[in-house]
Amino acid sequence: MFLAIAASAVVLAVASVGAVYLRLNGNIDTFDGKGLSRQRPKDTPGDAQNILLIGSDSRSGDNAKLGGGTDAVGRSDTTILLHVYADHRHAVGVSIPRDSLVDIPPCRLPDGSWTDRRQNTMFNAAFSLGSTAAGNPACTQNTVEALTGLRVDHTVVVNFAGFATMTEAVGGVPVCLPKDIYQKDLSPSRLTQGELLYHKGEQKVSGKAALDYVRLRHGIGDGSDIGRTKRQQAFISSLITQVKKEGFSPTTLLPLANAATKSLTVDPGLGSPNKLLSFAMSLQNIDLANIQFLTAPWRYDGARVALVHPDVDSLWATLKDDRTLDGHTTGQKKKPSPTSTAGTPSVVGAGITVAVYNGTTTDGLAGRATTLLRDHHFTVTGTATARTQDHATTVIQYGTGLKSQAQTLAKLFPGAELQPVADARLNLVTGEDYANTPTPSTSPAPPAPLPSDVSAQARSADHDLCSDLSYG
Repeated sequence: MFLAIAASAVVLAVASVGAVYLRLNGNIDTFDGKGLSRQRPKDTPGDAQNILLIGSDSRSGDNAKLGGGTDAVGRSDTTILLHVYADHRHAVGVSIPRDSLVDIPPCRLPDGSWTDRRQNTMFNAAFSLGSTAAGNPACTQNTVEALTGLRVDHTVVVNFAGFATMTEAVGGVPVCLPKDIYQKDLSPSRLTQGELLYHKGEQKVSGKAALDYVRLRHGIGDGSDIGRTKRQQAFISSLITQVKKEGFSPTTLLPLANAATKSLTVDPGLGSPNKLLSFAMSLQNIDLANIQFLTAPWRYDGARVALVHPDVDSLWATLKDDRTLDGHTTGQKKKPSPTSTAGTPSVVGAGITVAVYNGTTTDGLAGRATTLLRDHHFTVTGTATARTQDHATTVIQYGTGLKSQAQTLAKLFPGAELQPVADARLNLVTGEDYANTPTPSTSPAPPAPLPSDVSAQARSADHDLCSDLSYG
């Protein structure tokens, strides 16, 4: 998907004036930035960028001919957070499983009202809030920022029809399957096996066949969405390889650029040809071997998926620190943290999950506390206003078995009152004492190394096309 954006911009660079430029400019749709959270992570440091890629499966308009259904509400079956490193020569795309149980922060609805925070909810429900064909990309962006502590610099949504057209524009995309696939594998409710759709091994797909490939779940591996994610990562890698193989010439890229800009809905920061051009030029020097994909560490939780802590926290910390998955830096010098003081102790919150509430009338206090916690690798599940806003003293509420975690948390909030509660949860309720004192001068925690079994699952864009295509 991000190669499609790059292709669009390369064409714009060649045809920066005239009919081609104007045509592509007219294709670009943007979503309303008013729905972005008021409490966002700090800006991405240096020249690194975080781009949220969302695949919408709405059956509205031309999508109905391809999707095999009638539900016009936009849903996000595919979401990838792409981190482009500060050296602009490395990139990592992290797939977030659609069934992951997460907390969805307040989100803006089409009528202008805001929802309440939703706890332990399927991740892809964020995109569907508001029940519109266009979906709610701002809500998904808010959810990803709350989940990861990373600021999303740009968000891009691609729909069914646009995806199919892009694959046709590049002359098809090579894929590989471990077995023959029949119609029943794509539609399990069929009573008969049906026709052969894909033969075992390598082949090239485009249009609806390409779309069906990336939507295929059954008949391979454990039949799960997690397994499908692996094939989607392989497909995107193959698409990138195909575009690079064809060459970055106007003749090759114009059809792709036209298809891409017609199918994309982007945040206001990418809503013009010049903005797309500036963004895409930052991606052109990334080699295939330095583009990696992996799925956020996960485990099954009944019929749903739970993200695994502290592994997933280490992954977000790795990207936030602009380190590659094997722990190396890319050469970008980092500015010292404003909360760092030489000789002072560090607080490590990896694996500790906490919800933050503003117990005062001081605006932004929960956001300030959240930034501090994430600097020390705590996982913040969400922020909200406390039931009462007259707290003179900061309170840390902890459930059974969480006292030691509460004591670790208290190191960042001297004088906080520890309060046991019945539920198995850890809450921070900020008080006036925190509002009236500077942020504690504790050193940020050293980045926790990403477990080797997590980094080993990464797939580079030049990976063998036929290997590692599913779980189970």
